[in-house]
Amino acid sequence: MGGQDGVETLGFSPWSFWESASDEAKQSQRERLLALAERGDRTFAEDAFVADTAAVDNDVLHLGERSYIAAGAYLTGELIAGSDCSINPYTVIRGRVRLGAGVRIGAHTSLLGFNHSMEPGTPVFRQPLTSKGIVVDDDVWIGSHVVILDGVMVGAHSVLAAGAVVTKDVPSGAIVGGNPAKFIRWRVAPAEAATHRSRDLAIRLREFAEHARADAETILARAWDAESGVYSDRPGVDPSLRAHCDAVEVARLLLPGAPPQLTSHQHRARLAATQRPDGRIPSPGVHSAPGKPFDDADAAYHVLSVGYAIDLLRGQLPHAVSEATRMTPADISGFCESLPWRTDPWDAGHRVDALGTALHWALRSGHSVLPGAVESLLGWLTTRADSRTGMWGDAASGGDLLLLVNGAYRTTRGTYAQFGIPLPHPTATIDTVLEHSANEAYFTAETYDACNVLDVVHPLWLTRETGHRSDETQAVARRMLEHTLTMWAPTRGFAFRLQDSAEQGRCGLQGTEMWLAIIWYLADILGESQPLGYRPRGVHRPEPAVRITRSGVHIMGW
Repeated sequence: MGGQDGVETLGFSPWSFWESASDEAKQSQRERLLALAERGDRTFAEDAFVADTAAVDNDVLHLGERSYIAAGAYLTGELIAGSDCSINPYTVIRGRVRLGAGVRIGAHTSLLGFNHSMEPGTPVFRQPLTSKGIVVDDDVWIGSHVVILDGVMVGAHSVLAAGAVVTKDVPSGAIVGGNPAKFIRWRVAPAEAATHRSRDLAIRLREFAEHARADAETILARAWDAESGVYSDRPGVDPSLRAHCDAVEVARLLLPGAPPQLTSHQHRARLAATQRPDGRIPSPGVHSAPGKPFDDADAAYHVLSVGYAIDLLRGQLPHAVSEATRMTPADISGFCESLPWRTDPWDAGHRVDALGTALHWALRSGHSVLPGAVESLLGWLTTRADSRTGMWGDAASGGDLLLLVNGAYRTTRGTYAQFGIPLPHPTATIDTVLEHSANEAYFTAETYDACNVLDVVHPLWLTRETGHRSDETQAVARRMLEHTLTMWAPTRGFAFRLQDSAEQGRCGLQGTEMWLAIIWYLADILGESQPLGYRPRGVHRPEPAVRITRSGVHIMGW
């Protein structure tokens, strides 16, 4: 855009570019954005702006409405910026950085979302880079010559004074300054900040859901192989039955109908055809010989995923799962006793989940279930639950609480949650889950994965009405939710391991479906799920699917 002093000036003061620039300059800017969008994973709002002299070398760059990058700025790595963000002259943004809406960054400021390791014995330039990332929430003013280091989270409505070196998280509403930056005073007092935070969270949830809906068809198309007519979790991996089911779930969350690659009838027919007459649903091309009940892990999970996908398409499994429907109450007790609760409570819970779900499908579709079967399953679990942990199995299995908590999620999802029965020891469950959620091996921005987070969030949601340690539960939910909302990858969704969402090839249907459900649960714990405009209805539905009362079996709706 060089050649005219006025145009060059707008590169340094671009906030008025789209109102003040000539038609020729505007066309040149549009061409620049189109050229930038062709390299890497980059999207620009129609009224975004990138100065000609800004050095843009991002692998991932998404610039929201009315956001701009001024002259002399230098950007690398991954930057996702919301609306009304200003990246002023000579700003440096490197590594992994997420900006909310209305983030104003002064000139000569550096946001460094990466670091070098510096172990002795090896020159620093030969050592690997690390990246925790930087997250800046909405309505933040970052002064000139500020430095923000890797791993920092800056809360909404805060101010970072000119020259500050920010090494630690900044609370919402705080004004900080100095080297290292320290608290000066409140811009927004904590009580007022809490009100702002609730209102801002509702806005962020609504905007997140709008972006997700806008991207949904692209995400589904990305996973569809038109030549072979099947779904894969993501491009470059083998097709799978699970991926087809996840596609249906994602569509049911975000779109008015089935995935558009097939009609609802075609989806139902393809999924129903995967079930054998004995009720087993092995992976395509896999011979699953009868053995111990639900010993084929994939076939056991397909009882959930295929069953609920067909259910969301307003159909039902064509056959009863005979592994479950032929079991007498004594068989079910023996089955539960035989499971490896002490050594692998996750595997035990996985198989109980499949059994409970198979019984529930039979009841919903009118197939016969032997009298006392469901009562035997729930009775065995209730009498064997550990009153100290609220769970099943040995707390020392695996060396920490991971297998115990994850196994309890699978155990309760297909039984207590699916049948609308309260957990036997809810306060002990909360205590165990909160202890587990403090383990940084699994619950930091760098280590979140969909299974581990869901397996914590679901029991906290089931037990929320007890009021036990509710402040701590909400703090955990808010921390997880606020970070998760920053990790959506436009047109790609989520990766199973949340941090991998920044990598172009890692986002897939499974991660997207699971994190969408997790976001709903986290928001609902905080009383803020309504702005999302969706509610899980499949495998991760919060409501019971069947209620058993003295008057009989009651089938619950969608």
